[in-house]
Amino acid sequence: MIEFFTQNSEVIIKLAVAVGLGLLIGAERLLVHKEAGMKTHALVSLGSAVFIIISEMVAIKYASIGGFDPTRIASQVIVGIGFLGAGSIILQGSRLMGLTTAGGLWVTAGIGMAAGFGFFSLAVISTILVLFVLIVVYRFEGPIKKISDEIDPTEK
Repeated sequence: MIEFFTQNSEVIIKLAVAVGLGLLIGAERLLVHKEAGMKTHALVSLGSAVFIIISEMVAIKYASIGGFDPTRIASQVIVGIGFLGAGSIILQGSRLMGLTTAGGLWVTAGIGMAAGFGFFSLAVISTILVLFVLIVVYRFEGPIKKISDEIDPTEK
C-alpha cells in the first residue's frame, strides 16, 4: 500500500492541490451566497486536473504510434458530458440546483477516461478525492454557510 502512494506521489499531489484550491474558491463563493459552493468548485478543479493528467499520460503512452491521437476521442467525451451536466442543473424559483451533481458527473467522466486508458492509479486516487469532497466537505460546508448568514442575514 505504501508503494502505491510513493509511486503515485506526483499524481496525488497534483490532484490534492486541485481539490484544495477548488475548496478555497468554493468557500469564498459560499460566503457571498452563491449556489456553486465548495463541492462544486472542488469537483470542477479536480476534474480539470484529471483531464490534464490523462492528456499527459496518453501523450507518453502513445508517443510511438504515428498518426494516432487518442485525445480526440477524449475531448469529445469532455464536451458530451458537459451537455449531460447542463441537463442536471435546474432552477427552482430563485434557487439553482444540480451544480454539484453536474460537477460530479464531469469529474466521473474523467475517472472513466483514466480507467479506459489504463491509468488505474489516477482513477482510484481521483475517486477517493471525489468521495472526500462529497462526504467530508459536506460536513463543514454547513458551518461556513451559517457564518455567511450571520455576516449578512439579508442575503438568502
